[in-house]
Amino acid sequence: MKAEVALLTERRYVAAAAPEGDWYLGNVLREDHLLGTALARLGISSVRVAWSCPDQDWSDFRCAVFRTTWDYFDRLEEFSTWLSRVPSQTCLCNAPSLIWWNLDKHYLADLEARGIPVVRSRFVERGTSVRLTELIQETGWCQAVIKPCVSGAARHTYRVSPANAEELTPVVERLLATQSLLFQPFEQAVVTQGEDSLMAFNGRFSHAVRKVAKAGDFRVQDDHGGTVHPFHPTRAQIELAEAAVAACQPLPTYGRVDLVQDHEGRPAVMELELIEPELWLRLHPPAATALAEAIAQGL
Repeated sequence: MKAEVALLTERRYVAAAAPEGDWYLGNVLREDHLLGTALARLGISSVRVAWSCPDQDWSDFRCAVFRTTWDYFDRLEEFSTWLSRVPSQTCLCNAPSLIWWNLDKHYLADLEARGIPVVRSRFVERGTSVRLTELIQETGWCQAVIKPCVSGAARHTYRVSPANAEELTPVVERLLATQSLLFQPFEQAVVTQGEDSLMAFNGRFSHAVRKVAKAGDFRVQDDHGGTVHPFHPTRAQIELAEAAVAACQPLPTYGRVDLVQDHEGRPAVMELELIEPELWLRLHPPAATALAEAIAQGL
């Protein structure tokens, strides 16, 4: 089927309908339906396509929009090859340079250098060796989180403390053989308040949600039992989210800024999601129109 816009997904989510009880796929399809309908109202046809589809001619589309390519970090070599090839056939949204930059959490250092408050970060580079007890002593972060610089959905994300540092060190050493890691202080507000996600289209704030971890956990993703709630951010949060997006080069068509209250009680950027962020259009349907209009402007 030909269309002007490809809504990029992955093989697990290409089904047209979700089986009964599969709420996760149901949410994926609901989100893409809202965006597809909004695009259609603007006279723009769209179709859902797995990015890894081997026989897809990407020149069939005027644009391909990343939506639920949530396996790219597990298939990074294949995805990188695809990302190097496809821009010669069609436009990508967001821009390829933004995708490459946002793939690796070293982008947090770039944001900080551009004056954006981010959660304090220490990078442990691939091929190096580290003892977590020493890293805790060096930073003074007795409660911390360590995770890969290229990852998602809390994959290989561990909460670190003096009590489990020795136990986790061999796990971290194995990861460092193939990838770089990000070490950050554990911000207590993640469990006492939650993590706030602000969506922005063409640099302008649209809507927000608060993600809350289940009792006894710190991971806010619904994959791990977290819940999502509509949220009204403060003016300071909105200004920070828009400033973070404005610090990107070029300006993203869409993005999600994950904020947390830092140790000084101020909002700080935990993540900036420009590749395939969940945007929770289903909790704020007018946002589908705003996103469609932003895509149309790019076309």
